[in-house]
Amino acid sequence: MNRVYCCFPGGKHKALTMSYDDGRSYDRRLIEIFNRYGIKGTFHLNSGLFDRGDRVEPDEIATLYRGHEVACHTVTHPTIARCPLPEVAQEVLEDRKWLEARTGYPVRGLSYPNGSVTKEIEEMLPALGIRYSRVVGSSDSFALPENPYRWQATCHHNHRLMENGEEFLKLFKKQYLYLMYVWGHSYEFKDRDNWDLIEAFCEMMGGKEDIWYCTNIEFMDCMDDFKRLQFAADNSFVYNPGARDCYISVNDQAGIRIPAGETVQL
Repeated sequence: MNRVYCCFPGGKHKALTMSYDDGRSYDRRLIEIFNRYGIKGTFHLNSGLFDRGDRVEPDEIATLYRGHEVACHTVTHPTIARCPLPEVAQEVLEDRKWLEARTGYPVRGLSYPNGSVTKEIEEMLPALGIRYSRVVGSSDSFALPENPYRWQATCHHNHRLMENGEEFLKLFKKQYLYLMYVWGHSYEFKDRDNWDLIEAFCEMMGGKEDIWYCTNIEFMDCMDDFKRLQFAADNSFVYNPGARDCYISVNDQAGIRIPAGETVQL
């Protein structure tokens, strides 16, 4: 029987994604750095706070974040573990509606405001159209998330960023999938005067042939697409019922493309 492994797009076995909260004006500089080095990120925005302080302008959301992902952070950034569930549902749904009206696509990601979550909130999110949500903290791990509704990043950018990046670049065992996930807030670069840190990180990580640069939702969609593939009982062929191409490895031959809507002999 063929031995089949899931791959990231292009047959790659490593992925890098970034995640930044609050929609502050410093996102502009951060996105310029990301774009220069081909890094992709997810930006979690509060639709009810754009009139407060140094936020980006609502009418620039579609253009500023183009090529990246806009995701929820609730309307008003409450500590949701202390809120009634109907209030939490409204905070998420109204945030989605407002952001979708400006991006033109379904907004399906969330990061918990103040890192606040309960089991009841977590269980409610799929019914609200949310596919994943990020917690706070650093795992110092490159493992894939076991629970997408308590998705913990590899590190905050102020926690061993360069060390984790260097370790990630050295990974070579293609029998595994690896993910490096960095999170933070763009205003922290101004507060700590360490824009050089993220610049150096992106320069070090960008342009690598074995890394897939993705948003949070692109990563999750890739994993979901693989689960939908329909394999023959003996792994001699596979059908892709989805709308996106998938990539697999067959007997150590990586990068085999399974086109959307097609059957491929293996």
